[in-house]
Amino acid sequence: MYGSKDINFLGNTSSNILFSYSGGFISGNYYLFKYIPKTPLSRFVLKETIKGTPIFKFGSGNLRLMLVSGVHGNEIPPQIASLLLMEKLFCKDLNGTVYVIPFTAPRSSMENIRWFNNDDLNRSSDVFGSLTNVILKKAHELKIDSLADFHSTSINSNPGKEGIFCSLKPLHKSYEIGEYISHKIGSEIISFDMAGSTFKGALEDECNLSGIPAVTCEVLSPHGYAEEGTYLRSLKQMEAFLSYFHVF
Repeated sequence: MYGSKDINFLGNTSSNILFSYSGGFISGNYYLFKYIPKTPLSRFVLKETIKGTPIFKFGSGNLRLMLVSGVHGNEIPPQIASLLLMEKLFCKDLNGTVYVIPFTAPRSSMENIRWFNNDDLNRSSDVFGSLTNVILKKAHELKIDSLADFHSTSINSNPGKEGIFCSLKPLHKSYEIGEYISHKIGSEIISFDMAGSTFKGALEDECNLSGIPAVTCEVLSPHGYAEEGTYLRSLKQMEAFLSYFHVF
């Protein structure tokens, strides 16, 4: 179901497939494919998504960070932003190692739907064998120092505004990261006293509860749709997360 064979394609950048039953053709989603940079790196990424859920590694430093998007396939801006970020990471000397999962469930992204196999992946990270549970386990296997999960939200959904979800306990660093991103780019901080007290099975919460400081970053955009301003805001959130750790 999932594997870890490493495929090196240039220097300190490599990829592998985490989950092999989630593949899809990203080009089938017009609103997603429209804004994807047409570069050799992006073309490689899209080929990998046909096989399943790919994870990409940039750099080789001791600090280890992970950025995730596409947990909900119809939340388009962060998936575009992930590829734009990868283009930047590909060209820079990094103070650390950065892992990027741009499309958590490529088939859901292709179909422009929230669910994967009738499952809300951001409510099932605590369920053994779920796609996000595989990501959570991979984060521990890689000894990730911090994880950020990127989403978009429409006006009539939760939270219905641009913001950074974080928590004060059990890891105060979650709040510190959220506060930094909020202060740096103006996204509203949405803080909870205890991780998992409001939402069950969210990737961010399960990371915080199991010892990996994490945040969830939301931008405002209608589900299934993206405009330049929305994915550029998501990119700013990603860059602010990396800036907190002085990656570049």
